[in-house]
Amino acid sequence: MNTLPEDALRQLQSLLDREAIRECLYRYCRGIDRLDEAALRSAYWPDATDRHGPYQGTASGFIDWALDKLKGSGRLVHTLGNILIELRGDVAAVESYFQALQGDVDAQGRPLETFLAGRYIDRFERRNGEWRVAQRTVTYDWIRQLPLPAGSDAERFGVRQPTGGRMPADPIYDLLAQKPFRA
Repeated sequence: MNTLPEDALRQLQSLLDREAIRECLYRYCRGIDRLDEAALRSAYWPDATDRHGPYQGTASGFIDWALDKLKGSGRLVHTLGNILIELRGDVAAVESYFQALQGDVDAQGRPLETFLAGRYIDRFERRNGEWRVAQRTVTYDWIRQLPLPAGSDAERFGVRQPTGGRMPADPIYDLLAQKPFRA
């Protein structure tokens, strides 16, 4: 027997939906920063689209393009904030502010540090109880590029260890491989 009033059940479902959408956004960030293809693909529906800077097409094509482009780049860090979610049944309009630091190179091949800020404008859809991105448009609000400081990562980070890495070398994958996390 259900003891919660109908209004309380709707509010609870709304909270669960919002949290599932946030978790999906965070999986995307881990996926792009760690070049974790499985995490990236789990954030999008197979038929999703993505308009992402110079790329416009399928989300699957974006993932292939991004992984290829980023494998030769430097460090990547994405953070999210101001996540606004408008739920409409099994569809949600989601605006998420992002900040991204990326290692890059200029036209002459010199290392750059690129700071980007903007918003992910996403249409999320719930299918079979799961929320994922069905359509994404990345809107850019800020960019700043500076020369990357000289020296290796070991010189720059010094005793600040361990440093972040790509899948599977990042410490998060060691943690996830431990019991009780591994399948």
